[in-house]
Amino acid sequence: MALNLAQKKEVVAELANVAAKAHSLVAAEYAGLTVGQLTELRKKARQGGVFLKVAKNTLVSRAVEGTDYACVQDALTGPLLYAFSKEDPGAAGRLIKDFAKANDKLKAKLVAIGGKAYPASHLDVLASLPTRDQALSMLLSVLVQPATMLVRVLSEPAAQLARATNAVAQQKQAA
Repeated sequence: MALNLAQKKEVVAELANVAAKAHSLVAAEYAGLTVGQLTELRKKARQGGVFLKVAKNTLVSRAVEGTDYACVQDALTGPLLYAFSKEDPGAAGRLIKDFAKANDKLKAKLVAIGGKAYPASHLDVLASLPTRDQALSMLLSVLVQPATMLVRVLSEPAAQLARATNAVAQQKQAA
């Protein structure tokens, strides 16, 4: 289905809006996937906070101009599906990686995060990024550890005194 100029401008504006706010981008080749499989992928994308779009590469190239994803413009060739992470940087990577396990026709082609483009081999790195909740819990554990160690150090002399008193009491009872 061919798009007229107004529809193309609408697609470019939509993609530019998403790209300006997105945390990461994964472009994947989808040739060979059925409509049912793509529908399932879109459903999982909506649940995971990922914006998924199949669009012409020229439109995507125009949309990402002036954003962090301008670095991918030269690599946009062939039929590609674009997954932008809206909430969590690793969401698009996890979505594509998990879906590709069950559907070998879906192949990541490039990954972009922080204004840099990476090859598809970096999909595992992107997918392994912690979610916001996981990152906050990791930060909290790092912040709590010094306080925990301080409490242990401060309580150790009292514990040693209690053990020594108990040992003396047991020696006196044995004698």
